[in-house]
Amino acid sequence: MNSAPQTTTRIYLDHAASSWPKPPEVVEAMHFAMTTLGGNPGRGVYDLAMHSARAVFDARNDCARLLGMGASENLIFVPSCTFGCNLMLLGLLGPGDRVVVGSMEHNAIARPLNALAESGVEVVVVPADDTGFVDPDDVEAAIRVAPTRAVICQHANNITGTIQAIADLADIAHENGARLLVDGAQGAGHLRLDLGMLGADAYATSGHKGLLGPQGIGLLYLSPEIDPRPLIEGGSGSGDSQSARMPLDRPDRYEAGTINTPGIVGLGAAARWHLEYGATQHARESRLIRMLHDGLAELDGIMVLGPPAQVERVPVLAFSHDRVDADVLSFELDRRFGIATRAGLHCSPWSHETVGTLQHGAVRMGVGFGNTDAQIIEAVEAVASITA
Repeated sequence: MNSAPQTTTRIYLDHAASSWPKPPEVVEAMHFAMTTLGGNPGRGVYDLAMHSARAVFDARNDCARLLGMGASENLIFVPSCTFGCNLMLLGLLGPGDRVVVGSMEHNAIARPLNALAESGVEVVVVPADDTGFVDPDDVEAAIRVAPTRAVICQHANNITGTIQAIADLADIAHENGARLLVDGAQGAGHLRLDLGMLGADAYATSGHKGLLGPQGIGLLYLSPEIDPRPLIEGGSGSGDSQSARMPLDRPDRYEAGTINTPGIVGLGAAARWHLEYGATQHARESRLIRMLHDGLAELDGIMVLGPPAQVERVPVLAFSHDRVDADVLSFELDRRFGIATRAGLHCSPWSHETVGTLQHGAVRMGVGFGNTDAQIIEAVEAVASITA
């Protein structure tokens, strides 16, 4: 048996990669799923299987409530936000289609688009400004050049924390006969969402970031008006097993194979936690990221990326120093102070190219559950000590 890792981490500021620790309710729910819910949901009528199916049903409903959805069957459980992004892109787009996309996208969007471009999809990239914001007017101008199948945009950036104008982009897309497909990995859990009102035709998000759920589970909202091709096919929880085709009913159409019951139950518990405590958590995150921004911005040689302090962002920011390399700075924060951050390109070279840090990358700090004012002050002081 492997022993617990010997870690010196005292302050965890890598929540943009994965939130940690989790609320106790999430851990308890997953323990319950692993020790009590033994059957495969939807695969039997015996007691354990029926209880598992009910737990998954409840979790889906709780996640739908959190995201402002009326019909929970349009919320698909996926292994990750990346899987969800691939499903909405590869399942809807094909040769001859034209898409418009912002220049701040994560590789979960950029790489599938590259593959689609190689197969004949025209990809038009609209540059963001130096804070990472994609101007809806620029998107509209790009759409009007030629018939466009989809507008693709992240909700919030994983480096700068920049929040995009999703509702405006949805209106522009729909007025021009296009769909809006959103990567919400950094949005859900940090931003109040009402997918019924937001206007996105598809919205993918991870469970393990702002939602505070476990790794290995995510969500994909699909509006009733779209019907992407499934990425995988196989056994499903209901329908005619004799049929050679996947069922048309949601969510089974997109949930082939044995689903991640412990992860789903954990994510459902996280959704209930947010429904009760999310407003308080959001206020804490907003205060802490403002403290972090203001503290770092006062240090000599530091450039904080993204919007200015008075503009709302999700609780993540990145920064660079004019003399100390980002990798060195992140390493020293961990080695000398036990502060976990992330350096490099953060799986988003498009973003770094847009804001001018592609050559050397940046140090990213993301705040979240468990962080305190004292930790933010200590982190700023640690950066000051390393760069002095």
